[in-house]
Amino acid sequence: MNRTRIVVSSLVVAATIALSGCDSSSGSEPSATATGPVTASAATADDAATAKACADLTKTIKENADKVAEAEKIGPPAGHLAVSAQWSAGSAAVIVGSIGANATVGAAADKVQQEMMRLGEAYLKSATAKPGKQQLEAAIAELTAACSAA
Repeated sequence: MNRTRIVVSSLVVAATIALSGCDSSSGSEPSATATGPVTASAATADDAATAKACADLTKTIKENADKVAEAEKIGPPAGHLAVSAQWSAGSAAVIVGSIGANATVGAAADKVQQEMMRLGEAYLKSATAKPGKQQLEAAIAELTAACSAA
């Protein structure tokens, strides 16, 4: 059991490191005003960062759900480990995606992250585990509402 936790924890750390170096806008051209005076207020910059975080989080959550569905197809006896690892990796990706978001979106993303981690731990405990996803769905709905209000 301890070995499994180390493996899953290692996967989470690896996913976090891998995702932290990703920048979806790396191919874009630099702005012509990048070296000019600052024309936008800090609030506008915060709004833009929150909007980007919301877009990233929505994409991350959908991609993770697809990957969890694939991992669930593996089935017992080892499939629960793949599902657990994917929930944990998704949890780490949510942390990375929430960077730069405002406090409300950040708090909602934290709830999603915690629920994903809870699901990962539940699958890790048992090959036959079928934990409910209602709390995760509620946390995602809260995140969606926070993003809509931002």
